Amino acid sequence: MSASPGTPRPVIGITSYVELASRGDWVDVPSVLLPHAYVRQVERAGGIAVLVPPRQDADERLARGLLERLDGVVLAGGVDVAPELYAARRHPSVQASRPERDATELAVARMTKETDLPVLGICRGMQVMAVAAGGTLVQHLPEEVGHEDHAPKPATYGSHRVDTVPGSIVARVLGKRVDVPSYHHQAVRTHPGYVASAWAPDGTLEAMEDPQAGFRLGVQWHPEHGADGRLFEALVAAAARRCSSRRPSG
Repeated sequence: MSASPGTPRPVIGITSYVELASRGDWVDVPSVLLPHAYVRQVERAGGIAVLVPPRQDADERLARGLLERLDGVVLAGGVDVAPELYAARRHPSVQASRPERDATELAVARMTKETDLPVLGICRGMQVMAVAAGGTLVQHLPEEVGHEDHAPKPATYGSHRVDTVPGSIVARVLGKRVDVPSYHHQAVRTHPGYVASAWAPDGTLEAMEDPQAGFRLGVQWHPEHGADGRLFEALVAAAARRCSSRRPSG
């Protein structure tokens, strides 16, 4: 489902972090960072990856200006969305908030919906999509499901089965059932405007999609980790179609 030969390569923006990084003599320098796995998957699928750094002053006007220059977006994984943004009391397990990421990604999520730009939300990205739509999150999943299989230990991906919903985009791309790499302690509880499209055996929502959009999909797992690039191929294919439709004729 990747972009076909002869079509323009779509530009895919991937949201990112600002973190302290050290290289050579330079120690703890604020840097724009993203695991290269995201970039590799977009490039393998035929897209051109560009990083979208977070900024605290991000709003919907700025997001619109950004999205006019892109053909698709990956809302990447990362730290927990601030619970205050969905009117919840903070659970002790919630990570320190990153207001600049929250501001940027919520604005991007809202504007991509308005403009119907193809979107793939991954882990935190799916949660951002839900919160931007007025939804809520499960702040600490192990308390609800009674196990820690979704994030078995620090810096270690778990693996579990996901069952897709018949007729969904996820089912068309991945089939009826798939094993996925997982690393999260939160999940989407409510998701206005989206329909469920995959579930874990313990009842955790694993994917959701917008039935009114061309390609607007969030997954709770980490498809960038591992060899299965089909979701990225589907995103790039949708972005390529949009890119072709916007290209001047003649």
